[in-house]
Amino acid sequence: MADLSQALQDVINERRRQCTDEGYTAEHDDAHADGELARAAAVYALVSALHDEERKSALYVSGLHMFSVVRRIWPARWYNPKIKDRRRDLVRAGALIVAEIERLDRKSHQSAVAK
Repeated sequence: MADLSQALQDVINERRRQCTDEGYTAEHDDAHADGELARAAAVYALVSALHDEERKSALYVSGLHMFSVVRRIWPARWYNPKIKDRRRDLVRAGALIVAEIERLDRKSHQSAVAK
């Protein structure tokens, strides 16, 4: 991994952490077939694009429009943002995108084998 950027290394390490520390294995991810992993990534990426004050409001002021958008995309009970660390949230988003791509690849492979 020496030729990978620090950003890519961090996404890979986060994906590994999700699997080993959180138990988000292939089997776990395969159970989320309705786009939940992609939606989770989208929320982390979307909120990371906001300014710090907007990030706080988007997460904690229930009347704010952004909060409604976030909750519609992905249930807040699973959302654990790092308010002061946009980069960390983007790394999480990247790892979740990788998880969704891996899930889609497994599904495609299973479909090809079944034919």
